[in-house]
Amino acid sequence: MIDQLIHMLGYPFAQNALIAGVLVAIVAGLVSRFVVARNMSFAVHALAELGFTGSTGFILLGLSPVLGLLSGSLLTALFIGALGVRVRERDAVVGVVMAFGLGLGVLFITLYARYSTAISILFGAITTVSRGDLMLLVGVSVITLVGLGVMYRPLTFATVDPIVAEARGVPVRLISILFLLLLAAAVAEAVQVVGVLLILTLLITPGATAERLTAHPGLATVASVGVALLATVGGILLALVTVVPVSFYVTTIAFICYIAARMGVPAMERLRRVSPA
Repeated sequence: MIDQLIHMLGYPFAQNALIAGVLVAIVAGLVSRFVVARNMSFAVHALAELGFTGSTGFILLGLSPVLGLLSGSLLTALFIGALGVRVRERDAVVGVVMAFGLGLGVLFITLYARYSTAISILFGAITTVSRGDLMLLVGVSVITLVGLGVMYRPLTFATVDPIVAEARGVPVRLISILFLLLLAAAVAEAVQVVGVLLILTLLITPGATAERLTAHPGLATVASVGVALLATVGGILLALVTVVPVSFYVTTIAFICYIAARMGVPAMERLRRVSPA
């Protein structure tokens, strides 16, 4: 199996997949911690599904599905951010927007004669990433990482205690909208790996796992990126030497990491309490 893997890694498509996977995992891991802390799981789902609507619309027009995915996610982020950034408003707004977008997506799929491209967007197809797609992913990754770096401290403050942050002069509403835009970019990237239907894996599971491992913001960020990298790169490597899709391995590895963190940390704490000083 090792020899087969080494042989497969000699092909450009496998190299593209690994590079894309690393980029996606780093961005998704960084964003995931804030998604979990800000209770935005439902928003991730909406951005992915409406990104799918944009992608199928672009395919229907003969344009790049990746650009359509990115455009649909960004427009949805702007719409959600403009209509409701408070938690009690956001879920209702997301639900309304998602329902409308899904209706459009169904229409576009019905009008499009070839289903293979649409299916790959739903379930992921990172092994089909081209050099052009890879360059677009690099550009989106750089913009997202720079944006996160610039707003990391105010975003963390607004996430931990938005009321105090607003009282201290932090533009909480603007931060929320900007984070939604970064989240949309992360969604557009992650769909390349796991598809629309499994998007929650890379944008929620790493952050949820990190929360179980540590309460320190910096360490939680590192842990989240680590889980995302392990799941993505591990999933791609396993898929290269088997006939099982990448998305299955990615979701399985991420789930195992979450279960291990959920069960292992309490067990270690109990052992520390009963062990002699």
